[in-house]
Amino acid sequence: MDQNPVRMSVLGAGAIGPAAAILAASRGHDVSLWSPSGRGTTGIAGTLTAEGALDCTVPVRVADSLAEALEGAEVALLTVPAYALADLLPRIAAAAPRGLPMLIAPAAALAPLAFETMRGALGPRAPVGAMATTPMTARRIAPDRVRIPGIRAAVDVAAVPASAAAEIAVLAAALFGRDYPLAPNVLQPALANANPIIHAVLALANATRIERGEAWSQYELMTEASCRLMTRLEAERGAVAAAFGLEVLPLAESLHRASGVPRGPLHAMGQAIAATGRGVAGPSSMETRYVTEDVPYGLAFYLWLAAARSIAMPGTEATVTLLETLWHRDLRGNPLLAALEGQDLVSMLRDGIGRGA
Repeated sequence: MDQNPVRMSVLGAGAIGPAAAILAASRGHDVSLWSPSGRGTTGIAGTLTAEGALDCTVPVRVADSLAEALEGAEVALLTVPAYALADLLPRIAAAAPRGLPMLIAPAAALAPLAFETMRGALGPRAPVGAMATTPMTARRIAPDRVRIPGIRAAVDVAAVPASAAAEIAVLAAALFGRDYPLAPNVLQPALANANPIIHAVLALANATRIERGEAWSQYELMTEASCRLMTRLEAERGAVAAAFGLEVLPLAESLHRASGVPRGPLHAMGQAIAATGRGVAGPSSMETRYVTEDVPYGLAFYLWLAAARSIAMPGTEATVTLLETLWHRDLRGNPLLAALEGQDLVSMLRDGIGRGA
């Protein structure tokens, strides 16, 4: 597909959406960018510029509406904060042509399966792709400019139905390059993202810094003590994955893929990332996605899965409870899971819904 440009629509214009648009356009694809609120594309006048791991300026079309974004698209990438999915998925499900493959990155809390339930009446249709995380890390530094600290060496992908994973991997590789290992089903990518564990522990350990708006370095503060808690949560996540017949990447492997530093103890990897100069600042506001997104759609999602298989997760349960106390809010509500309650999850993961010929 590298020799055959693809018409791609990127749905979401925070930092990752524009970065993904730039990466795909730099590889010769025809890309449009749509912002659900309209604010994310304000100030973009036909081009986007990247600096860092990718240094280029590329043409990108701005779509003023969802219908315009989807018109003529051959593939779409949905990349928005997980908390936006509950409102956005029904809109896309109603508007997207049945033959349009949809990639969701990251595929938080079984978002691809929730999307599948909304389109079950369509019959045969294109697969829904799940990416464990985003193809790159990115920060928006101006309306038409993003900084890309790194492009991930590999991102696990899966699909609904599960048999379409290879098709999704080919699409992702054509759009973004790099490696896209196949996962057995979309639950694996939903569990594989390292951010919920790393971010939740860092938020818990640095709650007063966040509350006071202090500046702090995320990777420098991956201390031995905080990494012990990460390792505990990692083991509990692994037990949930095993109950569904899955394995997920170790946190160390996820950090290696994202940063390129050698694998090792988590705290040593954190220090190594900080030493490269590619470290990132920790959050300085209580309205941080490290808590508002990564807990409901990460740790609390793990607890939902664990309850279905009667698996105890005391470390994860305690972490969520402490963060709820510190942040003084419910962090367990996840509307994406409502349609999946009481369903045969294993069958849905394998076959999807209503896809008979």
